[in-house]
Amino acid sequence: MLCMKRYHKVKIPKSPKAFLVSLIMIGIVGCFTAFQNGLLKPEKEETPVSKVSYDLENILLYQGNAYVIINQNEPEFTEGDNNFEGEKYSDLDVLGRCGVAMARVGIDTMPEEERGSIGMIKPSGWHTVKYDIVSGKYLYNRCHLIGYQLTGENANEKNLITCTRSMNTTGMLEWENKVADYVKETKNHVLYRVTPMFEEDNLVATGVEIEAKSIEDNGKGIKFHVFVYNVQDGIEIDYKTGESKLKE
Repeated sequence: MLCMKRYHKVKIPKSPKAFLVSLIMIGIVGCFTAFQNGLLKPEKEETPVSKVSYDLENILLYQGNAYVIINQNEPEFTEGDNNFEGEKYSDLDVLGRCGVAMARVGIDTMPEEERGSIGMIKPSGWHTVKYDIVSGKYLYNRCHLIGYQLTGENANEKNLITCTRSMNTTGMLEWENKVADYVKETKNHVLYRVTPMFEEDNLVATGVEIEAKSIEDNGKGIKFHVFVYNVQDGIEIDYKTGESKLKE
């Protein structure tokens, strides 16, 4: 047996002024109801840090080099990015993973004190594991997306990912040093963005995309766009969980 809903007739006011007021009130109530139901959503202000400029499908598989140049070494900053000031670190996602980090690096952002402890931070996919074939024994480091020497940002969970010893000391450090040396020599600023790339719901990043461009000389002093692999020769890594083992 079908149930019929009862609908009440709406009385239309005879007065034109009263009718107009009724229409306005109906419109206001309708918009409020739509907002509550998620049909009307306020536009979010976009920030440069939300941009992910490259896709893992376009990155070559690891072939023994710590990094690979992408997009003809051209960073993909927009006009809006060029006006970026300060630093920005993405909130962790539902899996506890870091997102894009971006900074306008200058003498004013560089630290004057020694780096403190970061051992209390456990980034996604973290495991404390040692191998004799790894320099320093420990496979994983807590890797700053934007290096401490550039912004002084240290024990910030939004700026630390699980990375291999090789990626930290060989892959990323070279590019961080280039930026630091340029800034110290010229006193200019560098727009710097690092994007950790995770495949699907993996807890450990496949690698990081790094973009940099000097601001005052429009990239003549320093400009690069690279992907650094999160690998360790001789070790097989399960990027979904962070588990690892010696390669056979």
